[in-house]
Amino acid sequence: MSSHLFIAFGITFAAGLATVLGSALVLFCKTPNPRILSFGLAFAGGAMVYVSLTEILNKSIEAFSVSLGDKWATAAATAAFLFGMGLVLLIDRVIPNPHDSLNPNDPDYEQKSRDLVARVGFMAAFAITAHNLPEGLATFFATLDNPKVGAPLALAIAVHNIPEGISIAAPVYFATRKKGLTVLMCALSGLAEPLGAILGYTILRPFLSPTMFGAVFGLIAGVMVFLALDELLPAAKRYALGHETVYGLVTGMGVISVSLVLFQF
Repeated sequence: MSSHLFIAFGITFAAGLATVLGSALVLFCKTPNPRILSFGLAFAGGAMVYVSLTEILNKSIEAFSVSLGDKWATAAATAAFLFGMGLVLLIDRVIPNPHDSLNPNDPDYEQKSRDLVARVGFMAAFAITAHNLPEGLATFFATLDNPKVGAPLALAIAVHNIPEGISIAAPVYFATRKKGLTVLMCALSGLAEPLGAILGYTILRPFLSPTMFGAVFGLIAGVMVFLALDELLPAAKRYALGHETVYGLVTGMGVISVSLVLFQF
C-alpha cells in the first residue's frame, strides 16, 4: 500500500509541475511587448473558456449523475456553474475592477496598466489553482486505485497544464518583468494538484462524495468562464494592435482541445 501511495503522489506531483513548462515558453520572450501580451491573455481566455465548458462542466454533470441520476445532474451542474459566476460577480462589485479607470492621457497610465495586468494574472492563477485542487485529488485516487488508469490520466493533465502555465505567466511576466516571480506563480498553481492529493487523502477522504465533486467542478467552471470574459479578454483587447486577440483566443481553444483529446488515449 505504501508503494502505491508513493507512486500515486509522485505521478500527481509531476503532472502539476507541468504548469512550470508554460512559464518557460513565455520567458523565451526577452522583452515583453503589448502584442505578445494581447495574444497571451487571449490565449489564456480561450483556454479557460474551452476547458471550463467542455471538460470541467462535464465532470460536474458526471459526478452529479452518480448521486442524483441523469435526470437532475445537468440541472445541478448548471446551478453550480451559475452560482460560480454569480459569486465572482458579487466579488467584482465589492472590489471594484479598475478596467474603466484607465486613461491613456494619465501620466501614471503605464504603471496603472501594469497593475491591472498583474491583477489579471493573479486572478487567473487563483482560478487555475482552485481548478487544480480537485483535479489533483482525482488523479491521486485514480492512480491509487489503478496505476494503469491513473498514469495516462496524469499525462493528459500534464499536457493541458502547459497552456494553463502560459495563462498565468503571460500577464505576470509582462506586469512585473520578474522571471523568478513568474515561475513561482506557475509552480504554486501546479503544486495545488499534489496539495489536493494530500488534503484528500488525510483530511477530506471521509467527506468526499459525488455531490461534493459535482458542486466543486461546476462552481470552478463558472468562476473560470467569468474571469476569462471579464478580465482576460478585455485586457487582451486593450493591448491589441491588430487581430492578436482573436488569434490568441482561437489558438488557446485549439491547444487545450488537442490536449483534451489526449485523455482518450
